[in-house]
Amino acid sequence: MCHRTLTSRSARVDWVSVNNNTGLQITMAEPNKSSDLPDWIKNHLARYLASDGADGYLWDASLGGGKGLVPTLLLTTVGRKSGRALTLPLIFGQSGLKYVVVASKGGAPAHPAWYLNLQANPEVQVQVKAQKFAARARTAQGEERAALWSKMVEIYGPYAQYQAKTDRQIPIVVLEPV
Repeated sequence: MCHRTLTSRSARVDWVSVNNNTGLQITMAEPNKSSDLPDWIKNHLARYLASDGADGYLWDASLGGGKGLVPTLLLTTVGRKSGRALTLPLIFGQSGLKYVVVASKGGAPAHPAWYLNLQANPEVQVQVKAQKFAARARTAQGEERAALWSKMVEIYGPYAQYQAKTDRQIPIVVLEPV
């Protein structure tokens, strides 16, 4: 078992990371649900947290222009300015034992705040259904990015439209459990 403490300028976030095959429970920081989030995201986050993902793990992609149900995880980053933990639900895919998320922000010209946060501090917390673990985030590059981009567009088609409407290359983030 590995105990990790993440300290920023104004906050301390503690979590315990264990080998997920042991069945031990992982303690994570209390998620901060930002009041700046749209109501539909706040609702999704609240349902996911209250049910350990039983309600909220699968998200109806038709609400965002996609098709069918897509898997979501909860990603907790530490704010690069505020130092507060912030948790968001994100669509994800998998590559082996790694989790993959897309920093699309709907094709906006700027990266989402959570991506900027993990660039400043790549130590994150992840929840997939009831499974909670610490991870290190990195941005996929080159051939890895191209392969993961294709996989993520298969999961959620609107990513292709998001990329078409922005000049920035939308980052693909790989979350590696630690």
